[in-house]
Amino acid sequence: MSTPLRRKRANSVIWGVLALMMVGLGGYGVTNFSQSVTDIGTVGERAITTNEYGRALKSELNAISAQMQKPISFQQAQEQGIDKAVLAQLVNAASLEDEAGKLGISVGDAQIRDRIMSAPALKGIDGKFNRDNYTLFLKQQGLSEAEFEGQMRAEAARTLLQGAVLGGIAAPASVADRFAGWVTETRSFTYAELIASDLASAVPAPTDAEIKAWYDAHNDAYMRPETRKLTYVWLSPDDLVDQVPVDEAALKAAYDQRKSEFVIPEKRLVARLVFPSAADADAAKKRLDAGQASFEDLVKERGLSTADADLGEVSRDELGKNADAVFALTEPGVVGPLDTDLGPALFAMNAVLAAQETTFEEAKPDLQSEVALDRARRMVSDKSSSIEDLLAGGATLEEVAKEAGMKIGQLDFNSESEGGLVGYEAFRKTASEVTADSYPALVGLDDGGVFALRLDGTDPAALRPLDEVKDKVTSDWTADATHKALVDLAAEKLAELDNGVSLESLGLVTTSYDDFARNGYVADAPPEIGKSVFEMTAGTHKVVDAGGKVYLLSVTAITPADPASDDFKAQRARIDNQLSQSVGRDVFDAYTRALQTTVGINLNTAAINAVNAQMQ
Repeated sequence: MSTPLRRKRANSVIWGVLALMMVGLGGYGVTNFSQSVTDIGTVGERAITTNEYGRALKSELNAISAQMQKPISFQQAQEQGIDKAVLAQLVNAASLEDEAGKLGISVGDAQIRDRIMSAPALKGIDGKFNRDNYTLFLKQQGLSEAEFEGQMRAEAARTLLQGAVLGGIAAPASVADRFAGWVTETRSFTYAELIASDLASAVPAPTDAEIKAWYDAHNDAYMRPETRKLTYVWLSPDDLVDQVPVDEAALKAAYDQRKSEFVIPEKRLVARLVFPSAADADAAKKRLDAGQASFEDLVKERGLSTADADLGEVSRDELGKNADAVFALTEPGVVGPLDTDLGPALFAMNAVLAAQETTFEEAKPDLQSEVALDRARRMVSDKSSSIEDLLAGGATLEEVAKEAGMKIGQLDFNSESEGGLVGYEAFRKTASEVTADSYPALVGLDDGGVFALRLDGTDPAALRPLDEVKDKVTSDWTADATHKALVDLAAEKLAELDNGVSLESLGLVTTSYDDFARNGYVADAPPEIGKSVFEMTAGTHKVVDAGGKVYLLSVTAITPADPASDDFKAQRARIDNQLSQSVGRDVFDAYTRALQTTVGINLNTAAINAVNAQMQ
């Protein structure tokens, strides 16, 4: 018998099942995989059909293909164990459905019928259930009405049983309390970074022997990267600018088109604070006029930041009906309350920005360059077709350069190259991918230019001679020696801290944090600082060597969690939910495994292989 609660829960389940089968499986065209064998096995009294297995496989393959954005073959799926995972899911579902049947969990025929009749996918253009649509859907799935409705009923019963098992699971309160306390506990601490100037004396310069030893031990740091020898042709709009005639009319048109950039009206720097009522706004203005509060104070009282109230630079047009009042101020001040679309508001005018006008004659030199450059880009675009024709016809880059008036040059390109053409991402990408067999193709650049290139040869990566990198070797040796000296100094200072000296008294630059949260962020310091303070107890000290820097760290206090705080309550609710779900999943998995060992599982390997063979 089904209870009203079960029927209510089953309604949403059936909707979901029907949607999945119609949308998720619709169009797969799964048909019977065998004329003689209809099942791949049984779990208790519940049979798993060949059609079920085939549809589940196809559904999973389609889902993975969509996720990877490329088709995945069944052979690839088998290599990843997807077929076994699908079979395991079907066995789990069948064991629950078998148990639900034994417990008498079900939903009524009327509920199944009502859901089918109201399913949007089965309705006709008149919005009513359409028998032809239903018949077509069943044909696509290779199911009879009885089979489909039976599957819906079994799925609903299985979900009800699963909900019953999971619904009664709750995490132990003591565990949730302990975790919430751990999460919301805070630390107060002070830290200091040790730097080279803290040393009693600078690290002496390395000897030639020390430089050579460091170089030999760190060859990887002084390798010259693989270098590609390239020949390129390049046509840039800048190359054609001088050839572009620009008349006065074109410049005037460009000026008029961009007049808002050259003629800027008078503006004000304005902040606006909106109130829920005129009475609130009046009271706030009176307090401000009496010197009892500043505009910034009023903003904070409204639970806002100054950025929330800031309107930035505004013109008369942008302020609309409030413009006269605001622009009447010639010095910073506050006006209002004024009516706005958001309610009564106070306006703070913080600065006067005078009108600015750049005349046509003043803007003319810049306009000349910009208009000419724009026309030069069009000229490059017009030339591109003929350049591509030359390349397609087999012309060498040398011939193309001569014929099309392009610059030609050679370049040794590697990961350290910079400047010129190398500054363009399109060039770097093409230069990195070109091979000796590549056909020179014209490639566009962000600025409207074009280029083509050829790989002439490659020099493999090689160790740079010591003489070439001696300065860098010396710098690296010195940095390492300095770091080691700072570590030694930190150890000495740590001994002083352990003997009762405070970190602030050591003559170092210190930074302190109070009530630092476990997920807090320490500005301008590596995350190891924040992590370390939660591994320490109050009154202890530590040397932190991280990110190539050395720190001294002292934890001054540990503030226990406050069970009455909003943060603790929110964290506890979240943790309780997560723990309950985790425990519930473990219990449910154990319950499912217990069912399977009790009812017995019989799988037909031949039938499974037959379905797999048809999936190839």
